[in-house]
Amino acid sequence: MSTVSNTWFDEAFSGAPVMAILRGMGVEKSVELATTAWDLGIDSVELPLQTPQDEEALREVSALARERGRSVGAGTIVRADQIAAAHEAGAEYLVSPGYDEAVIRAADEQSLPFLPGVSSPTEIQAAAALGLTWLKAFPANWLGPAWFPLMKGPFPEVKFVATGGLNARNAGTFLEAGVRVVAVGSALEDPEQLRLMAEELLNAPR
Repeated sequence: MSTVSNTWFDEAFSGAPVMAILRGMGVEKSVELATTAWDLGIDSVELPLQTPQDEEALREVSALARERGRSVGAGTIVRADQIAAAHEAGAEYLVSPGYDEAVIRAADEQSLPFLPGVSSPTEIQAAAALGLTWLKAFPANWLGPAWFPLMKGPFPEVKFVATGGLNARNAGTFLEAGVRVVAVGSALEDPEQLRLMAEELLNAPR
């Protein structure tokens, strides 16, 4: 059985250890927050793809990202039939809340890097066996910072993006626990969170 690589994220996540998740914010707010994130030095922006409005926002933010040499991801990819829409709207990578090998392989056929969600050693082992080295730990706040060193023992090659319940107050704790990237979503309903994240984390040790 062929393996699937997502080492594309090695370069994509080599800068600031922060990802901004712009969920259901509409075109105008998504463009505003994405631009603010880039201006602050936060390169990674994800737009979950669940509604036609989300697709429109993804299209607009992706166009701006290309002008600035950035890459935008489409999140909440849980079915293979979402992949074509995400790609057509300009997404350069895909993110899922869970682990589904069929969806991962469908994305690989379209040459789209995939970041699947995991929350157990069983899922991490399956992902690692498939060839993936970057995984999304979700929901991170429920798993807790102590979970990550425990997983690093048996899976030292895996790099984690922590997602779910993170904000400017607790994200640093996850980075200290060995997480490579912290993703902030609902906290961005307060735009000041982006600035706080930038101030607190852009110079954090990697």
